[in-house]
Amino acid sequence: MNAQAKVLQARQEEAHWIASLKPHAELIAALLSGVLILTGWLLDKNGLHSAAVTGYVLAFMIGGFAKAKEGIEETIADKELNVEMLMIFAAIGSALIGYWTEGAILIFIFALSGALETYTMNKSQKEISSLMDIQPEEAWLIRNGEEEKVHVSSLAVGDLILVKPGERIPADGVISRGQTTIDEAAITGESIPVSKQKNGEVFAGTVNITGSVYVEVTKPASETLFQKIIQLVQSAQSEKSPSQLFIEKFEGRYVKVVLAAVAVMMFLPHFALGWSWTETFYRAMVLLVVASPCALVASIMPATLSAISNGARHGILFKGGVHLENLSNIKAIAFDKTGTLTKGKPEVTDIIVREGLAETELLSVVASIESQSNHPLAQSIVRFSQEKNIAYSAPDQLEDAAGWGVKGIVNGKQWKVGKADFVGKEAALSFSEGIANELAASGKTTVFAADDQGIAAVIALKDLIREETKHALELLHQEGIHTIMLTGDNAITAQAIAKEAHLDTFIAECLPEHKVDHLKTLIDDYQTVAMVGDGINDAPALATANIGIAMGEGSDVALETADIVLMKNDLPKIAEAIRLSKKMKRIIKQNVVFSIAVIMLLIISNFFQVLDLPFGVIGHEGSTILVILNGLRLLRL
Repeated sequence: MNAQAKVLQARQEEAHWIASLKPHAELIAALLSGVLILTGWLLDKNGLHSAAVTGYVLAFMIGGFAKAKEGIEETIADKELNVEMLMIFAAIGSALIGYWTEGAILIFIFALSGALETYTMNKSQKEISSLMDIQPEEAWLIRNGEEEKVHVSSLAVGDLILVKPGERIPADGVISRGQTTIDEAAITGESIPVSKQKNGEVFAGTVNITGSVYVEVTKPASETLFQKIIQLVQSAQSEKSPSQLFIEKFEGRYVKVVLAAVAVMMFLPHFALGWSWTETFYRAMVLLVVASPCALVASIMPATLSAISNGARHGILFKGGVHLENLSNIKAIAFDKTGTLTKGKPEVTDIIVREGLAETELLSVVASIESQSNHPLAQSIVRFSQEKNIAYSAPDQLEDAAGWGVKGIVNGKQWKVGKADFVGKEAALSFSEGIANELAASGKTTVFAADDQGIAAVIALKDLIREETKHALELLHQEGIHTIMLTGDNAITAQAIAKEAHLDTFIAECLPEHKVDHLKTLIDDYQTVAMVGDGINDAPALATANIGIAMGEGSDVALETADIVLMKNDLPKIAEAIRLSKKMKRIIKQNVVFSIAVIMLLIISNFFQVLDLPFGVIGHEGSTILVILNGLRLLRL
């Protein structure tokens, strides 16, 4: 290595070292301020008063620079005095009456608490930082049959990339060739690898474990699910809760009251109580220190950020502190059935056809019509027909009646496939000696097929309840929350499912457009209601509820529509989120009550002249540090 290269390397190492110290700048400044205070105190003890004052002034400047700058900038921007300005006034006032040590200690502890609050902010963003660290920056682009390493930002929709075993997938896409297993823990929180075949969807940031695969890019780097998760958590951390907004609004008025009280304190005790001017001014400075609402201001934000970070680490994404705070007020939760309480993939269990009609013929017709529908029941019937190797073709004509069924013409013959009301309720329910009622009573969903001769068949399907559903609902019941299922099934089927899942109640035959009306009624009855759905068909209901919770396995729509997103379809996480919200609320109450109690105690002690400035500084700033540490407890739940 030549001399020039060595110099370049040394400069790079120096730049890296400086960059690594930057996040700790406030703490370093506070500690240096502490060293200068100790130096000034020792000099003062040895009779070197002028040198001691120099040490204290340096401690003021180094320790207080960050907070002074922040306070002045915010005061100019908001045209409102703040806590930082009170601390500056208190420190300067202490120095003016000769209490250099106390003023410097005030600056030191205030800087230390500020550094701790910054640490809390950084700690709460740890999950984002770790996500950003695993975001791939380069990709193997296949161009003219050749591999070329490019930056992920240059990838475009339709590009073909190669992902080798052990590499992180650099972009959202679908597998065009190859098969593998992928660790999707960064997206869903699921530690078990998932097998992926051709046409399987893959996400940026997940790890390709076993095989090489060619992936067709479906989204640019800026719009990947990975980036949306990062943006979502960042947005949540910047959005303030109602409690935080109230405290910030209260802070400006409180500061004015404190300054007015200090102004009165500078004169009134001298004339009314006979205090000396020195004692009067001294007590005014103590009041300025102890009455500042530092601890009160720090009671909420660190706790909220810690809770949001905790949720992100466990796959619960909050779109802001307001939703996290409101979650503790939930009295009832409404659940969509398909894909939320159940697996979302109903299976055909029974087929009863009209006498003289072959089952294969019937399935061929029904599959032909249902193949044009995206409804889960329709897809299940088509899948069942495919498994039976029954041939079908596209219908000659099709008309969809959303929420009711489908009307189509197959081989010149008109058919109706759908609910009993759609094909003729009386005939449907009396078909085959009322078999539909028996099927519905066992929790099965019935689909009827009718032609010009009447009811041709009834097909029964059952959407199996998720294994974790009963456990999740039990946890919610323990929290005193009423559970309701909203389903399009008939009352008999809905009752059977509600009983099996241990739901409190259900609303049957509920069309998508009616869910909003039912939710409004529930809100009137329970005040604060959450809606849990898949984030697609339930979007209007999610928006209507006080809190919308999406169960989307990380789908884009889930991220966009809901207030809270469970990155994995894990219902017990709802109870976990509610407990987290209640814990946060308890900690905030503890902080607020404690900080107000300390302020009142210090003010009273000062008025009775039993509190000296050093103890006032320690009591005031110590309480601020304690409430921040109390909020940090939410990171470890």
